[in-house]
Amino acid sequence: MLKRLEEIEKKYNELTELLSKSEVIANQSEFQKHAKSQASLSDTVMVYREFKNVVSQLEGVEVLLAEELDPEMVEMAELEQEELLENKKKLEEELKVLLLPKDPNDEKNVIIEIRAGAGGEEAALFAGVLYKMYTKYAENHNWETETLSANFTDIGGFKEIIFMIEGRGAYSRLKFESGVHRVQRIPTTESGGRIHTSTATVAVLPEAEEVDVAINPNDIRIDIFCSSGPGGQSVNTTQSAVRITHLPSGIVVSCQDEKSQHKNKDKAMKVLRARLLEKAQEDAMGEIAQERKSQVGTGDRSERIRTYNYPQGRVSDHRIGLTLHRLENILLGDIDEIIDALITADQAARLKASV
Repeated sequence: MLKRLEEIEKKYNELTELLSKSEVIANQSEFQKHAKSQASLSDTVMVYREFKNVVSQLEGVEVLLAEELDPEMVEMAELEQEELLENKKKLEEELKVLLLPKDPNDEKNVIIEIRAGAGGEEAALFAGVLYKMYTKYAENHNWETETLSANFTDIGGFKEIIFMIEGRGAYSRLKFESGVHRVQRIPTTESGGRIHTSTATVAVLPEAEEVDVAINPNDIRIDIFCSSGPGGQSVNTTQSAVRITHLPSGIVVSCQDEKSQHKNKDKAMKVLRARLLEKAQEDAMGEIAQERKSQVGTGDRSERIRTYNYPQGRVSDHRIGLTLHRLENILLGDIDEIIDALITADQAARLKASV
């Protein structure tokens, strides 16, 4: 482990030197590439340097304890040694986590797709609740949100809503949200007061840039049509809505939210690139399925991951057995406790697998 850390620190120092050279500063694409690489190593290097400092202090205390000291000085030195040993152990654990293979998508923006599942109109309303929860979460982290596509229902829910969250590390925080979310509550339309169970499916995709996914223009078909609203009625007399079909994969993306055909096309292409990246990653994951099983959940859209129970005011994440009795705050975007627990469980599973 120490050898790997020395190599990482050496690489970090080389990148720091590179970023100070005038020819690199003048070439912005090269500068950004090196700056991104340096930033990815920064946390590990800072913790490693702190670790080396603690080790150095421990050596000093051990030298001191080897000398003839009065009892009071010995007691002080032993207390300092105990504190340093505890700090060293903590930093070692932190470094083990930092050295785990990183998900190359962690720093990316995310595209979230929420679709109503079982439960009719109630499922569509629940999809709207989840959309509000994630947009509030983004707002709490000072991240930007942008709606890419929305298919409303007559009573204000969503058959489908696709939106982007832009913010550094957004994917690393939200990637475990993929799966089936279940709600148990009494619908406003239920006269008998019976609790209904409905579902909505969430898919979290890392934003794919053009360098991540190359799309051959000959592989796509673009159809233009008039936008429509709830119930199918036309809401736009101009042909601004865009449907893009990726012929090799059969993936179809539609966007009609903007009045501009050009803007709708740009948004649809963002979603298409993200779905193609997801497909490529799923294909790759098939080769390392055993590793996937050791992690928190599979990321599969059909996996039931969480239940929101309104009568009892609780939220339960089934993957890690976590139950919280503060439903109202969670639905207002206060989901960091759940996300932190999922990340910790994933790191623990990967550490165990690496051993």
